[in-house]
Amino acid sequence: MTSWGPTAGATASGATASDPSAPTPFGTRLAAAMAARGPLCVGIDPHPALLRAWGLGDDVAGLREFSLRVVDALAGEVAALKPQSAFFERHGSAGVAVLEDVIAACRAAGVLCIVDAKRGDIGSTMAGYADAYLAEGSPLAGDAVTFAPYLGFGSLEPAIETALLAGRGVFVLALTSNPEGAQVQHAREPDGTAVAARIASEAAALNALEIAAGAPLGSVGLVVGATIGSAARDLGVDLAKVRGPLLAPGIGAQGGGAQDLARVFEGAHEAVLASSSREVLGAGPTAEALVTAARRCVGTLRAALV
Repeated sequence: MTSWGPTAGATASGATASDPSAPTPFGTRLAAAMAARGPLCVGIDPHPALLRAWGLGDDVAGLREFSLRVVDALAGEVAALKPQSAFFERHGSAGVAVLEDVIAACRAAGVLCIVDAKRGDIGSTMAGYADAYLAEGSPLAGDAVTFAPYLGFGSLEPAIETALLAGRGVFVLALTSNPEGAQVQHAREPDGTAVAARIASEAAALNALEIAAGAPLGSVGLVVGATIGSAARDLGVDLAKVRGPLLAPGIGAQGGGAQDLARVFEGAHEAVLASSSREVLGAGPTAEALVTAARRCVGTLRAALV
């Protein structure tokens, strides 16, 4: 179990409890956004096919138009937006510049931005990723970022410490929906603990600091697929004890439905942030159609996650 976290004597956001300038922790901000707008995160995934469907070119101009149009339409409708870094990186440095603009547009519009980068490394390289995606002042720093923990959960220490000090969050891959994920995530340590269960318990230990300070959710979240069936229960993963946000991709085009969410996350419904991209984005390109699709999805999720 990790013993690291925010500096001793500090709150989970990195400043002493008496410091009014301390940033509000990500988990607290996300809980408020979910309460106000519902438990939906829309991915900004500019697939070539979606760009074509919107009448846009598979180029930097199309990438920019698509992405900023999504932000403009949905910023006031959903709890968070989640640009997938790969679809920007495929256009090179100009595409990364568009990602920076999208993150800035989310900030200006007052919607939480989760950068889906899924980085994972060790030591100074992980510290570099932390600076890029979480440090104050970085143009790539949204409100949270996804990370892969399969070099050991402790390898994420630079990122998690940077996040908590800045009032940002992380989402750690735990139980993903792709079949290949089971090769690693379902494996068991010598004492019988599943890898996914170890990741969940490490996240829970870190979130306990913010929960003890009165936060509704911690800032160390997990990525748990909506289509994993009984895997969490089978592996001894207690999602309710994580007390951090549970980002649940797989809704809509990937085959997951609201009832899948209700079953997979039983006992932890209040922490679920369901992620959908093509189900909502496929309704575009008009803002009215995007809003209608997002509101319909939010209504379905709210009914299922009671």
